[in-house]
Amino acid sequence: MTRIALAGFFHETNTFSPQPADLDAFRRPATLPGLTVGDDISRVFAELNVPISGAMRALSAMEHTLHPVAWASAVPCGAVTREAFETIAGMILDGIAAVPDLGGVYLDLHGAMVSEAYPDPEQELLRRLRVRLGPDMPVVASLDLHANLSAARVAALDALAMFRTYPHLDMAETGARAAALLHRRIAGERFAMAFRQLPYLIPLHAQATGVNPAAFLYALCAAAAGRPGIAGAELALGFPPADVPHAGPSIVVLGDPAAAEQEADALQRAMLEAEDAFARSLPDAEEAVRQALRTPRGPVVIADTQDNPGAGGTGDTVGLLRALIAQDAPDAVLALLHDPEAARLAHRLGEGAEADFRLGAHSGAVPEIPVEARFTVERLTDGRVVAVGPMYRGNTWALGATALLRHRGVRVLVSERRLQAADTAVLRHAGIDPKAVPVIVLKSTVHFRAEYEVLAERIIVAASPGLHLADLRGYAYRHLRPGLRRMPGAPTF
Repeated sequence: MTRIALAGFFHETNTFSPQPADLDAFRRPATLPGLTVGDDISRVFAELNVPISGAMRALSAMEHTLHPVAWASAVPCGAVTREAFETIAGMILDGIAAVPDLGGVYLDLHGAMVSEAYPDPEQELLRRLRVRLGPDMPVVASLDLHANLSAARVAALDALAMFRTYPHLDMAETGARAAALLHRRIAGERFAMAFRQLPYLIPLHAQATGVNPAAFLYALCAAAAGRPGIAGAELALGFPPADVPHAGPSIVVLGDPAAAEQEADALQRAMLEAEDAFARSLPDAEEAVRQALRTPRGPVVIADTQDNPGAGGTGDTVGLLRALIAQDAPDAVLALLHDPEAARLAHRLGEGAEADFRLGAHSGAVPEIPVEARFTVERLTDGRVVAVGPMYRGNTWALGATALLRHRGVRVLVSERRLQAADTAVLRHAGIDPKAVPVIVLKSTVHFRAEYEVLAERIIVAASPGLHLADLRGYAYRHLRPGLRRMPGAPTF
């Protein structure tokens, strides 16, 4: 039917991280594939749970002609460098402009990207796209649940769809919803988009959609989407480690102008009423380990949310590792500790060797010192992991040299590459059955729940040191818009 260009640019930026997202970071695969161009997109993403995968399947079923251009993602960290943004944006813009008889554009965007040059680089990408294609070309995007939306970015799109689950089980489904909106737009339908920003930030550990208040709010969005005059109701909970004026939760309702505005008002009221329910206090590392060891049955999963690489954490902090050793945990495992030097040393020593290691705390991200102890090299791997869980199934992860080290009853999986331990395959590839370990510490915030929620007897989210703060009042924000509360229910300052 219609020629459609497809492209993606995916980065969740923690502006407080000192690690920039350079071009090499986008070239390397992480939890999602790295830079992929042209027809390779159709092959690489064919069976994955990624928005562009769902969009391609849906648009093909609608008999559109697809022109995949470029797709890039990097592990969350600091600002996207000028070189990375200009290179990837140039590939996307030039590729889209080269499609003959172009009839529409689908974009797979994260929504919380910040670059060295632009606080809203996704808006800059859309601005340049509109300069090239004009205001009438149908352009629709899918966005992450953690998007920080700006009014200008919403206005530059004809329609959008956002994830409704955290863990993000519906990524491909969201791409398909965006594709359906693009199909309708190409057919001549136009959507008004009512946009609202909320006056408070929500820490990521409180955003899980399997429990209230998020579960209730997303049920309202799903119900609204079926009402007369409403083409879609979307809620972004925001990514608070991004110090930009448009940070925070927002609402977008698509449809007839009056109906969209009315529904946006109703969702805004519900979000304001739910504010206090998002407030959650967390135990520190020592208390989290105490609680885990006192739990009569396992597994108990402790989420090291403040050092989550999926939110810009360095993956090398050792608060929970130190607490496990200090409390002489009889059987516990921690994954993944980003320590390239330790991983390479273990590989030089070989399995079964014993040696003194200085683990973690090498990045200097937080004021810690490494854990110094004698460890046995229990297992070595090449770090090749094929994800098996419902969120990442089919993705191949390259952790680099990886080693399972043991000190008395505490095991720690160290790796050359920084990655969120959000799939049970990370432990299984090192010979660990997660169901058989009483205490599991994961450097993750919520994504691990996709598998571990059904395995764990108990889940404890801990506030151990790291760059991804659970109490957002600890960030030295400089660019938030006036009146935005830094925590749910907290005073504005």
